[in-house]
Amino acid sequence: MAKQNPPLPPAEGTAAAPTVARDPFRAVLVGIYRLSNSVEQANEYLDELIFLAKTAGIAATKTYSIKLDRPQAATFLGTGKVAEIAAEAERLGCGTVIFDDDLTPTQVRNLEKGLGAVVVDRSGLILQIFRENARTAQAKAQVELARLEYQLPRLTRMWSHLSRERGGIGLKGAGEQEIETDRRIIREQIARLRKELQHIEKQTLTRRKQRDRVVRVALVGYTNVGKSTLLNLLAKAEVLAENKLFATLDTTVRKVVLEHVPFLLSDTVGFIRKLPHGLIESFKSTLDEVREADILLHVVDISSPHYIEQINVVSATLADLKVAEKPTVMVFNKLDALVDDDIEDIRASWMAMVHHPAVFISATRREGIDELRALLVRLVREQYTTKYPGLAAYEDAQAWEHLAAELPTEPVTD
Repeated sequence: MAKQNPPLPPAEGTAAAPTVARDPFRAVLVGIYRLSNSVEQANEYLDELIFLAKTAGIAATKTYSIKLDRPQAATFLGTGKVAEIAAEAERLGCGTVIFDDDLTPTQVRNLEKGLGAVVVDRSGLILQIFRENARTAQAKAQVELARLEYQLPRLTRMWSHLSRERGGIGLKGAGEQEIETDRRIIREQIARLRKELQHIEKQTLTRRKQRDRVVRVALVGYTNVGKSTLLNLLAKAEVLAENKLFATLDTTVRKVVLEHVPFLLSDTVGFIRKLPHGLIESFKSTLDEVREADILLHVVDISSPHYIEQINVVSATLADLKVAEKPTVMVFNKLDALVDDDIEDIRASWMAMVHHPAVFISATRREGIDELRALLVRLVREQYTTKYPGLAAYEDAQAWEHLAAELPTEPVTD
């Protein structure tokens, strides 16, 4: 893996001088769990933080899992724990300390003084991953908008880094004048990006209106559960599918025809626990693909020991988007990673619990795909005949083929 940009450096004068060379791609990870959380949940949160760091190209050299219900206003952690982590970071040559919670600008400044390393919180880490993975103009603008809005209240430590990024602008000292100059520049960039996104969203809306006559199906789920692999399988497409978090940021739409029945299938950005609010706001247009879908395929990594909590995270996000009542199919993926007895137990328990249709598949081994296809055909036909009464006459294969021929054949990436 090529190394990505290192985390943002501390402001001048804030970090203690290290006695050994610090590598910004080596990090101490600090997982936080509440008194109400179990040990299993604490381990799950820490595993996810390690995976996030790995996705950003950062090695988790040392990890802490700290029980904390009331963070300190000034330093988040107590002074004794800060000193302990600082000593470990220095001993191991770690240039970065990553927290699994969001920190205030004051906490970041004070922690960098106490730790002698760059401090990155959860939102900052996720934003960095999104920035690396954005491909289309819309995704890049969305991520940049969220990043700038995240940076704005943190300029007291970032101003020197920002001035280097701008290149031609030379600022002499870390004073109020320089900070205000940066704030003005960032506000101007935010305003420009919002206008740019409005223009892109108008174009996207036009494309969606052209697809109004066609039933739309959206893949949703926790990040890295196999949505892109399933899209490739159903649509015979070649969308990037990697074993890392947020490999897909750009909404990809593909035409699918099953048993002469056409529909549009979209792959959207994956959800995650404590997804930064700024990213949800910035990706509003992308998430509109979920809001406007007729059917949702909620893909679940059944092999994950934490799949139940992941389902709850996705369900809560869908409720926030006000789409929880849409027709939904639970697609339990990665059966190939389980033994047969576990599969039958899980199948029996979930078929008794869920109110949505459920199928159990392995996208990589193509197991259960015929059952999923048959279910999709039935649900899509129902949508055509109930949601679009004008299309109720499409009852024979020749008529469905005529409708399918009217759809654009080229892939669409919003």
